[in-house]
Amino acid sequence: MLEPMLGLMIKAHHGTAQARFTALYAAVFLLSGTGLLGLTILLSGGSMTSVAPAGRPPGAQSELAAAQQHIQVLQDQLAGVHEQQSRRLLAGSLVALTVMAVVSVALGRVLARRVLRPLRLITGATRRISADSLDRRLAVTGPADEVKELADTIDGLLERLEASFTAQRRFVANASHELRTPLATMRASLDVAVAKRDPAPSTVALAGRLRAQLDRVDHLLDGFLVLARAQHGPPAGVAPVDLAVLAGAALRERTAEVAAKRLAVAVDLPSEMTTWGSPALLARLVDNVVDNAVAHNEEGGWIRIAGLADGRRTVFTVETGGRVFDQREVDRLAQPFERLGAERTGSSGLGLSIVAAVAAAHGGRLELAARPEGGLRVSISLPPGRAAA
Repeated sequence: MLEPMLGLMIKAHHGTAQARFTALYAAVFLLSGTGLLGLTILLSGGSMTSVAPAGRPPGAQSELAAAQQHIQVLQDQLAGVHEQQSRRLLAGSLVALTVMAVVSVALGRVLARRVLRPLRLITGATRRISADSLDRRLAVTGPADEVKELADTIDGLLERLEASFTAQRRFVANASHELRTPLATMRASLDVAVAKRDPAPSTVALAGRLRAQLDRVDHLLDGFLVLARAQHGPPAGVAPVDLAVLAGAALRERTAEVAAKRLAVAVDLPSEMTTWGSPALLARLVDNVVDNAVAHNEEGGWIRIAGLADGRRTVFTVETGGRVFDQREVDRLAQPFERLGAERTGSSGLGLSIVAAVAAAHGGRLELAARPEGGLRVSISLPPGRAAA
């Protein structure tokens, strides 16, 4: 009986807290029951002895011998009865101990589940809280015990995280907005310098290079603003948006780039791919995905744009060819300033991170996959129609 219990304890050592509590309760009961049984057997194991009296007269020797013999017979019978009772007591105690050991495991499991129930509730509530829902709180009610103290500590941590995230996003948005003024001033100064009569060729060349860098910085700041806006919370001004229309507009804007790279574009979109969200943010989402497929494609490559709208979800997928990528590198593309390879250093590194933030703000998700044949597959899943609201 001890071996199964020890096996349960060894197995529970690497299991859940509930299994460990169950094994602990059962082991404590088993040890205490075994000790009580041993004490009972020890106390009931006494023996009866007889002492023959001395100094009897010779005439009474025969009567005394007969009496002692009768007493000895009675003592033997009593000893046999006592031994039989001891065996019955031992057998009954072992049976009762076995039954109670099984019962203790069941009771230990029930008690462990009840003790750990508040912790399971806290774990489930904490798991549902993400970076986009830091305003939620556990708000555990009940006596001021260790469990409530743990929940209050987690609530305080969430409050500090929410304040930190909000301050960070506000800083990015404010800094991006404030930097637009000096950029506009520098661009105007360049235009004034070039507009003078007979400007020096070096001045014109320098102004062209500086204007290109200013455009790049302006594009980067615009990306910061969109990213901060998407991460700030649920989008405002939501309306039905057709992703197929947005994809067509994004392709028309890049007709010259597609022709310059001789890209083969295949579009297989349903007539309506409607989701519910911010038209501006969703337009930026589709535009970034299409721009990523065109700008980072190889000469003579291909682009395949497909969609799915089955009433349960709206999926927008863009695939491109190219060299084989490592999936671990591809998974990092959803983070800001992550790029694939040295040929992508010309990009801001915010395109797909903006896509991921916009998708998350609309209750969807971005999936990036390295195609085994080479190239990338970018898939965006969004709730359909008013389900996204």
